[in-house]
Amino acid sequence: MSRQDVSRQGAPPRLPRDPAGREFDAALAHLELTVRVRLDGLLHGNYVGLLPGPGSESGESRQYDPGDDVRRMDWPVTARTTVPHVRQTIADRELETWVVMDLSPSLDFGTAGCEKRDLAVAALAAVVYLTQRGGNRIGALIIGGGEAVRVPALPGRAHAQGLLRRVARTPRAATGQRGDLAAAAELMRRPPRRRGLVVLVSDFLGEYVDGYDWERPTRALAAHHEVLAVEVVDPRELSLPAVGMLTVVDPETGQEVEVQTSDRRLRDRYAAAAAAQRAAIAGSLRRAGAAQLRLSTDGDWLLDIVRFVAARRRGVSGGAAR
Repeated sequence: MSRQDVSRQGAPPRLPRDPAGREFDAALAHLELTVRVRLDGLLHGNYVGLLPGPGSESGESRQYDPGDDVRRMDWPVTARTTVPHVRQTIADRELETWVVMDLSPSLDFGTAGCEKRDLAVAALAAVVYLTQRGGNRIGALIIGGGEAVRVPALPGRAHAQGLLRRVARTPRAATGQRGDLAAAAELMRRPPRRRGLVVLVSDFLGEYVDGYDWERPTRALAAHHEVLAVEVVDPRELSLPAVGMLTVVDPETGQEVEVQTSDRRLRDRYAAAAAAQRAAIAGSLRRAGAAQLRLSTDGDWLLDIVRFVAARRRGVSGGAAR
């Protein structure tokens, strides 16, 4: 089996351009079925706590018993009563997840199994499936160059399916516009919410001037929530094939450039610049305290998600994560 055949098998279904047609509904139904079949049993059950440990919500105080964690000492109560007290915590049994969906024009591009936009919607489907059970709530903030659209966080399968369809049917952004990830991260911080999970789905492209503008607000967001960054890429963004004269178009500005891809030095410079760009994105996400999951249009995206979740679970349990 060739690499292209593997890519087509692992790629999510291409969503038709017409969101009102029957083919669009059929593609979404196929996507949901694929996610359920391949991820079934991966992360089921209620959340005893969002992070490893007894919980994150403050509860009542009680007297200190030998063996209690001294880091949970309640010093104000201890000072008032002159008796050592510890602050108990309450586990979060319901998880609230917010997904920031960046549907900028740069995602309307794909040279392998699908467009990056299709891959972003597929990633949302996986997040929805893995988090919407057990009374957990999920909401979305859709950005793409125009006004941000907020879908409230609610529980239930019907709401989750409706959220997925609303995101998938979002009109494509006009050329010259781009979603503002920095502003989206700020919107996720206000109003203040109970500790939860925030998933950023984007290609994270943009101007780099002493760092990306979304790094600082994402770091502030990660101080109160667990943040997962899902980076969607296409292989042609990482390297150019030798196909002679090639006309490339920037989907966000409409600018056209002719490139002589037969020039090996040019291809090498392009690959080096692309690698540096992706390293800068990874560095910014790491400094912001966000976990990073990279999905490619030429890879098996569900297998990549399974490997990522398995590695995270091994890390939480003390095992070695690759």
